[in-house]
Amino acid sequence: MVLLCGARQVGKTTLARALPGGSGGYLNWDVAEDRARILKRKLPAGSLWVFDEIHKYRSWRNCLKGLYDGRRANQRILVTGSARLDFYRFGGDSLQGRYHLLRLHPLSAAELGVKTAADLRALLTLGGFPEPFFGGSETEARRWSREYRNRLVREEVTSVEQVQDLGNLELLMLRLPELVGSPLSINALREDLQVSHKTVANWLRIYERLYAIFRLPPIGASRLRAVKKEQKHYHFDWSLVPSEAQRFENMVASHLLKWVHFEQDAHGRDVDLAYFRDTDGREVDFVITENRRPIMLVEAKWAETQVDKNLRYLYARFPKTAAWQVCMMGKQDYQTPEGIRVAPVLRLLETLV
Repeated sequence: MVLLCGARQVGKTTLARALPGGSGGYLNWDVAEDRARILKRKLPAGSLWVFDEIHKYRSWRNCLKGLYDGRRANQRILVTGSARLDFYRFGGDSLQGRYHLLRLHPLSAAELGVKTAADLRALLTLGGFPEPFFGGSETEARRWSREYRNRLVREEVTSVEQVQDLGNLELLMLRLPELVGSPLSINALREDLQVSHKTVANWLRIYERLYAIFRLPPIGASRLRAVKKEQKHYHFDWSLVPSEAQRFENMVASHLLKWVHFEQDAHGRDVDLAYFRDTDGREVDFVITENRRPIMLVEAKWAETQVDKNLRYLYARFPKTAAWQVCMMGKQDYQTPEGIRVAPVLRLLETLV
C-alpha cells in the first residue's frame, strides 16, 4: 500500500483521482455512502482502491490490514489523509511491512518551473497551495487562508483529537505566524494564553500532526556549543506570515523540507532539516544533515548584504558542505574565495524539487 499524507487541500484527492483507475476506485470516509461501503466491504471492482480520510475511523489500521492481506492479485491500495498517517494508530494491528509512506507538499518553484522574479514574488505572496495560487488574487488568497485556519481547528482537529478549549487553540494559531523564524518559547505562549505548559506543548504537536506547522531542531554538535532544545517553527501555508522577510524565510524552509521529505520517502536517505544556534547567539537559518553530518548550509536574507559572519563561522567548521547565502531582492551571483555561494534565491530553489 501507499499512504499519502499532507496538509489539508494540498492536492492529495486531485492527485489520487487522476491516477489510472483512481476516480472509479475512490472512497471518502467523510461521505456517508462511501463510509457504508467501506464498512460493509462493498468495494469498487477496479484494480485501484483509494481510501481518503479513513484515518478518522478508529479501527482504520485493522480494516486496511484485513483488506491488504485478503486482496486479490495485482490489487493496489492508496490511502490519503490530511494528517500524519504514521501517527494516528488508535491501537490495533500494525501495518509494518505493508506500506510506503509518501508526503505531498505545497507547490514549489522547481515544480512550477518558476523562472522570473515576478513569478517567484507571486508564489511568496499567494503561498503554495493550489487553489489560492492558481486563483492569482491576493485578496482571495487571504480569504482562503483565513477560512483554511478556521476549518483546520473546527473540522480537522475535532475529528482526530480530543481538545476542549478550541477558542485558545484558535488563538494559538493566530499568534504563531508572528513568531516564525525565532526560537519558539512555550513558556511565553503559556503566559499569553493562560494555560499550562503541557497544554501548549500538546497543541503544537497537534498542529504538527495535522501538517499546519513544522518545527526544526537545532543541530546538536557539542563541540560547537550548540543549543539543544530551542526549536524554530514554520507554516506549510507561508502566506499566513505577516512580515515579508519572515515569510520569505518560511518559504525557503518549506522548499528545503519538501526536498528532505522527497529524499527520505523516495530514496530512503537519512537526511534531516535543522538549524544552527550556539550559546554565543550565532545562528544559521538552515542546516541539512545526512547521517547526522551537515551537507548543506543555507542563510536566507531578504536583501543583498555581505556574507553573514555566522555562516562563515559554521562553514569554516564544515568546509566540505554546500553553503548558500540567498536573498529575495538581490541579483548578485558569485562564490566567495572559501566556497560560499551568494545568489538570488531562485538559483537554489530550482535545484530542489
